[in-house]
Amino acid sequence: MMRAIGLMSGTSLDGVDVALIETDGEAVHVVRGHNNYLEPLGPTGYRGYSEDEKGLLRAATKDAEGVVAPGDRPGRLPEAEAFVTEAHAQAVEQFLAENGLSAGEIDVIGFHGQTVIHRPDQRITIQVGDGQALADRLRIPVVSDMRRADIEAGGQGAPLVPVFHQALAAASGFEGAFGILNIGGVANATLIDSKGGVIAFDTGPGNSLIDEWMQEREGKNLDDGGRTAARGRADEPLLAWLLTHPFFFRRPPKSLDRNWFSHKLAGQLSTEDGAATLTAFTARAVARALDHAPEIPARWIVAGGGARNGELVRLLNYHLRAEITMADAIGWSSAFLEAQAFAHLAVRSLKGLPITFPSTTGVREPMTGGVLARPRDSSGS
Repeated sequence: MMRAIGLMSGTSLDGVDVALIETDGEAVHVVRGHNNYLEPLGPTGYRGYSEDEKGLLRAATKDAEGVVAPGDRPGRLPEAEAFVTEAHAQAVEQFLAENGLSAGEIDVIGFHGQTVIHRPDQRITIQVGDGQALADRLRIPVVSDMRRADIEAGGQGAPLVPVFHQALAAASGFEGAFGILNIGGVANATLIDSKGGVIAFDTGPGNSLIDEWMQEREGKNLDDGGRTAARGRADEPLLAWLLTHPFFFRRPPKSLDRNWFSHKLAGQLSTEDGAATLTAFTARAVARALDHAPEIPARWIVAGGGARNGELVRLLNYHLRAEITMADAIGWSSAFLEAQAFAHLAVRSLKGLPITFPSTTGVREPMTGGVLARPRDSSGS
């Protein structure tokens, strides 16, 4: 087993998640309690973004719309890359100090970076963040840029987390058909059938449209608990139109850029009705995943920030008509699952194990990925 730290800054643009796990790249080290409850895999940490920092990332994401080649860094992207690297370094340094750990006790860091654009059909995906600079500062090997190899080979480059989902499911002893839903800025599903077959894909918007709506209307970062949406009424004609987007008719594997959908479509509605409409859109987009399921899941495990949105969870219960369990209720980490996943992926990358698969990204054959940066000495060698 190796000790790995995973770092995740998602499309919700709220901050850096840090998680430490022990893994050999195949299985994760777990302690199983009563009813297959897993004890925490390891300590976690968080470094939030200030409003000014979020503003920089939003501006960089907007500037990234001008990218026409993978190496392009227009507008504020260079500034954002330097900031993302610095913020992640601070997050790890704080995490190590709080947990009494030294750099020498960590084998590798999985560094996702900040996605600013994802256009797999054009073979472009950019996660800003300098893996080599991070390795040099922290004195720990860093694996970053984990989507690029898959994209260059014709895959979607996303989602990457399903291989970790499989490891967690095996540790929990799950049987039968079930789904794992992660609701970050974008929502993605991993569907595992009763024979162990896996497909995975982005289902559509997650929290991003709701968060942007609340920011614009009330200056809030999110609809806390879904309470604003619960007071509103969804606009059914608008919902029906939104669900005609070509993305929902594409067969998986498939992934999307958060900019493909806009919260401004709800602009003529009240704050409450707009929140209700966008929340219902997220839930119904997830339900459309059942159109592609080889077996209808009898159970769903829900993780990510959306798991804390009570109105969204209520709608998922209604539309999925299956047993829905919050990740935290079975010992999985709802808030830090993706950070844990990137720790697991970093170890797989070090060992040359595949991190993407035909049934998860559409790549022709299982592929490893990631760029390894080892700490250089002060002379740069």
